[in-house]
Amino acid sequence: MTDASAAPQDAPRLAETFAEVEDALLSRWPETRLEPSLDRIEAFTELLGSPQRSFRSVHLTGTNGKTSTSRMIETLLRALDLRTGRFTSPHLEKMSERISVDGEPLDDEAFVRAFNDVAHYTHLVDAEQEHPLSFFETMVGMAYAAFADAPVDAAVVEVGMGGSWDATNVIDADVAVVLPIAVDHAKYLGEDPATIAAEKAGIIKPGAVAVLAQQTPEVAAVLLERAAEVGATVAREGIEFGVSSRTPAVGGQVVSLQGLRGRYDDVFLPLYGAHQAQNAAVALAAVEAFTSGTLDDDLVRAAFAEVTSPGRLEIIRRSPTIVLDAAHNPHGAEAVAAALEDSFSFSPLVGVVGVMEDKDAEGVLAVLEPHLTFVVCTQNSTPRSMSAAALGRVATEVFGEDRVSVVPDLAEAIDRAATLAEAGEAIDVSIGAGAVLVTGSVVTVGEARGLLKGRR
Repeated sequence: MTDASAAPQDAPRLAETFAEVEDALLSRWPETRLEPSLDRIEAFTELLGSPQRSFRSVHLTGTNGKTSTSRMIETLLRALDLRTGRFTSPHLEKMSERISVDGEPLDDEAFVRAFNDVAHYTHLVDAEQEHPLSFFETMVGMAYAAFADAPVDAAVVEVGMGGSWDATNVIDADVAVVLPIAVDHAKYLGEDPATIAAEKAGIIKPGAVAVLAQQTPEVAAVLLERAAEVGATVAREGIEFGVSSRTPAVGGQVVSLQGLRGRYDDVFLPLYGAHQAQNAAVALAAVEAFTSGTLDDDLVRAAFAEVTSPGRLEIIRRSPTIVLDAAHNPHGAEAVAAALEDSFSFSPLVGVVGVMEDKDAEGVLAVLEPHLTFVVCTQNSTPRSMSAAALGRVATEVFGEDRVSVVPDLAEAIDRAATLAEAGEAIDVSIGAGAVLVTGSVVTVGEARGLLKGRR
């Protein structure tokens, strides 16, 4: 008689539910713990049969804008009747958002199946390598295997962090997209943009097309040097492609985009801010490079009109208006501030801010200060969150004591801010056009989104 308890200890435990997959993945090294190497992911994908070689891909890096641009690229590719896979990170509300096929995140059943398909091999890699597979590496393996299994015609893949040694970089993408580079994750990537650019440039592969968003001169020099080294073709925003014009409009903006092979006028983009218009130009150039052809005007207009980017200047509620934006570094906050000036006339605008411990909280708050009448400092539910009290001390230095309150519970913080926005006279501002901006972290915004969607 066989005793089930005598099964090999290293045999994988297959999951039956989404919660079990989540638990198994979260028990691995978190995304914040890094050991710069492609050894584990290369061993993992090799055991999986190198699924990443079965589809063409567009690979994106940069400091901000990756997820929005990924969603735009995917929407354009789907309009061309290509079957797509999309891998993005981090997620806003649910882990399975990271892996999409045909424009939709994997449902619970498909997510469990994707995990079980690779679970047989995770323990083999763990046993052979100095360090076990991380959460992120396992997710990348799941995504690439799911894309191969679908099968997809094209994958749109966003790096997790950096480029050269990011786990996603086992693909050799046809098109490498580099969005604007600024300082973030300095502990891992470097203290200045040029050093960070050298790491991110690693996604530019021999023979690829490198689609480069507008960069500072020192960053551009690093990227161009890498492209020359590997023989990649370069397309630069402001030279080979770009935004010809943009006008804020109800629900977004109307843009004219100069692509690599054509100009596309009167394109409605249902997202706010000049940065999203620039993301759209980058996405268009990436798809033109991927398809090697001019796109139909009507197809481009129809595709961009469908684009969504949850948690990116997303109006989640009215009366008062509540806007969510996942800006988590000064560069991202600058884009939000410019969009607020450009597209909205909220008065008062009350901020609900929750940031991660390792982020430049003072830098983010300093950028937002001229635009916020009042700020409610809060925190999200993760251990990595800066405490509301610590953030409050930083905010008091930036805003002054009279414009800051500290409310650790996120739901209460949003309620406090909504009350202040609705009762503008309490802070000497006219009633009627008040709004709340929830920002500071993808996690904070994801948790707020979950709370507010339930109330709509």
